Amino acid sequence: MNQLRILTLILFLLSLVIAGCSNNEVERNEAFENALSSLVENQQNKEIEIHSIADFKWDKAYLFQPYTTQANIEKKLGVEYKDPSNINSRDDIYLLVFLNEGKVVQYAEINRQKGNFSTGGKEYLSPSEDELKSERQ
Repeated sequence: MNQLRILTLILFLLSLVIAGCSNNEVERNEAFENALSSLVENQQNKEIEIHSIADFKWDKAYLFQPYTTQANIEKKLGVEYKDPSNINSRDDIYLLVFLNEGKVVQYAEINRQKGNFSTGGKEYLSPSEDELKSERQ
């Protein structure tokens, strides 16, 4: 009976550790969203350097268009990631997902009312090539 309790405790602790490593804990960076929105307000800003407003470590950033499916997000990122923004059913935002060392670290929802966005044909942005293209509507 004592061994069963120990085994149950071990399994419980293991499940807590696994849950703690889940991508569902990825933080939405609203400060980044607000800074980006402010930069886009200025119609002269057609190219925005992400490093100027990203105050965290990242090595890749992927931009997802409205209606991107969960499967396509995971395929592009190369990691398991549950999209908290539900972009697959939304047309009002772009989703920008940041990775660092192969792990999703943060994400931002970019309001489409501010304009259209692209990575300029790049698969992803990096700290050395981090210009997000903005086209005002």
